Amino acid sequence: MNVVQLAGRQNKNASAHTRPTIVAAVDIGSSKISCAIAEAARTRTKLASETRQSLRVLGFGQTATRGVKAGAITDVNQAECAIRLAVDAAERMAQTSISEVVVVLSGGRPTSNSVKGKTKTQTGIVGPIDLEAAIAAALSDVSMERRTLVHLHPINHTLDSFSEIDMPLGMHADELQVDVGVTSLDTTYLRNISQAVARSHLDVSDYIIAPYAAAKAALSADEQVAGTLLIDMGGAVTSLCFVKNGKLVSAASVMLGGQHVTYDIAQGLSTSVSHAERMKTLFGSAIQGGHADREMLAVPLLGERGTEAVHHIPRAQLATIMRARLEEIFEHCNAILATDAFARAKSARVVITGGASQSTGLRDLAGYVLQRQVRLGVAAALSNLPESQRGGSFAAVTGALLHAANPDVKYALPQQSSANFERAQMGYAKRLGRWLVEAL
Repeated sequence: MNVVQLAGRQNKNASAHTRPTIVAAVDIGSSKISCAIAEAARTRTKLASETRQSLRVLGFGQTATRGVKAGAITDVNQAECAIRLAVDAAERMAQTSISEVVVVLSGGRPTSNSVKGKTKTQTGIVGPIDLEAAIAAALSDVSMERRTLVHLHPINHTLDSFSEIDMPLGMHADELQVDVGVTSLDTTYLRNISQAVARSHLDVSDYIIAPYAAAKAALSADEQVAGTLLIDMGGAVTSLCFVKNGKLVSAASVMLGGQHVTYDIAQGLSTSVSHAERMKTLFGSAIQGGHADREMLAVPLLGERGTEAVHHIPRAQLATIMRARLEEIFEHCNAILATDAFARAKSARVVITGGASQSTGLRDLAGYVLQRQVRLGVAAALSNLPESQRGGSFAAVTGALLHAANPDVKYALPQQSSANFERAQMGYAKRLGRWLVEAL
């Protein structure tokens, strides 16, 4: 049927008012792979606050990342093994098996465009055909070469001269304008992620980019409505998104993260990566001052033995190394925020999540570089969530659980636009093969 439909995954038992259902999420990160399983009491409400209250965590599993670099699959066999280990641990704890998951995507270089489309209404009352025509007009100039559409959100509707309309269907207007947020990822990256998950005998119910998942967990209802920037600092990728009225407006990423801070420490202090990570966790700080110049830290030198195997440095030296890299990350974020894609996010406050956000003084440093109000976000306060998984590094996976229990209601692609995107995303080898056949 060639009309715009409201698209959002609904459980087959959605008609049951309180019948529970099992939801699961897998976060494929650069430093860890996490799996969470929860029981959701199915209700008719779409309020995020009530969704959080209805979710009860049944199982949680986590393993060190293997076969993944910067969020992308580098060895599908090792990635499959790591996913299996995390899922198995969660299933054992939950005492149940899962067959489909929401997958959190931390790589793939997300990019966003905000496009507008206008159309004259056919009857003076907005109908599905009018919505399809407006969305098709908005998407007509969107190029998806070598990229795959992940999120398609109607950011705003305008009826004649009245904007900020949430749902225009059935309303009177001579002209309809739709502002659509389009977020896409590298096609090759997404296909490799899909392959690793499929080889783990799991179906993908939905994909969600990491910063948007973290935003669902860490942002309050008021922050989601007013407009807030979420910066998710992972091991090798720092990703950011702007959310307004509960919808994803724009997203981007910086190929730097906590692992780069660790490598800087290891190189700067001539020590092992494992000890550099330990020093960062126990003594690291993004600010200098206090007694840091007088407090000395023991550093085992790489490859040295005997009396010269250890030397001592002031704690301030560690802070200097960390601050330099963290400043660079936030400066890259600043450059992204100055682009047209984030024009709507001007002066928006910032919430920071992710494992790399745990360093002392990071909030103050971010506020200084970004020149915005900043706070640190944590995982969603779900019932029965282990205390060890309540920090900001688990915001994405808990947000994905919320997304699984209460999916976004968004517009499906118009039939013609969907066909155009499929043609644009056709693999190069397939296109070359077709060209060769036609040439013969």
